[in-house]
Amino acid sequence: MAPKESKDYLVIGGCGFLGQHLCERLLERGYSVRVFDIRKTFENEKITFIIGDLCKKEDLMAAIQGVSCVFHCASPSPLSNNRELFHKVNVEGTKLLIQLCKWAGVQRLVLTSSASVVYEGKDIKGGHEDLPYAAQPIDAYTETKIMQEQIVLAANTKDFYTCAVRPHGIFGPRDPHLLPTAVDLARRGKFKFIIGDGKNLVDFTYIDNVVHGHILASENLGGGSVVCGKAYNITNDEPIYFWTFMTQIVTGMGYDAPKYHLPYLLVYFIAVFLMLISRLLSPFCHFIPSFTPMKVALAGTHHFYLCDRAKKDMKYKPLVSLDDGIRKTIESFERLKNGGEGDS
Repeated sequence: MAPKESKDYLVIGGCGFLGQHLCERLLERGYSVRVFDIRKTFENEKITFIIGDLCKKEDLMAAIQGVSCVFHCASPSPLSNNRELFHKVNVEGTKLLIQLCKWAGVQRLVLTSSASVVYEGKDIKGGHEDLPYAAQPIDAYTETKIMQEQIVLAANTKDFYTCAVRPHGIFGPRDPHLLPTAVDLARRGKFKFIIGDGKNLVDFTYIDNVVHGHILASENLGGGSVVCGKAYNITNDEPIYFWTFMTQIVTGMGYDAPKYHLPYLLVYFIAVFLMLISRLLSPFCHFIPSFTPMKVALAGTHHFYLCDRAKKDMKYKPLVSLDDGIRKTIESFERLKNGGEGDS
């Protein structure tokens, strides 16, 4: 069994975007850090790396013994559109992780969930954690994230403490998706259109604030804590128009702002049509549309969430403002700026 005051922390998926930032902050706070991931993507002599498959018992057993807290950040990319893989990792892998945590005497488990577990492609304005899970998840990824969160929260007991952190719209330095994708579209002249009226408010959350929420959750888990068995929204607490945020990103990178409007419903129905076509063609070829219903919905509806529960239970407060987060992110991607070496 792990010692009661053990400072050994394990980050499942620690080689990913969130995982790397989380590991760095844990080291700064004096914790010993292990990373378990399917591949190694960076070097740090202060971290113990264990390479393995989350769904293989023998791989996990080698990583989990002697730790007091596990952060579960691992998940396939939502862009993979692979329902079987989502279920294998998010659901079956999580069940195995919980089983082995209890076997090894791990006291705490913090899951990286998603605010979108309550999102069905319709407006959410000031959503709180007690909203019901999406009855009709908009994609297979969200469906399995719902199942995963339910499994983790139900596993909370008097000597095994669990909670779920629900970030939304994560961005920051080393972001592999949001900014690079926007820049790539702008470079190819495909970032000219605004879906809808451009007045839909959403949450974007700077990476340091997401990490801060995870660490607060871990440090507040314990016997008698109100945090145990609960989910917590973690955002910048500064809703912004989706297209204002994206415009700041692309113009900050030296590209023109989008300016032409497309009707939201038209684009959404096109995305649904393309999704149906991809399913019909799936026995014959692998076709993943650029526009998916989830992408269109996220770009054209309101979806922002309250952090009141985290403020009350964990004393959460964003460390970095949205403006500073955008500035830091743009500065970190200097190589991708228009006219920079990223164009060559």
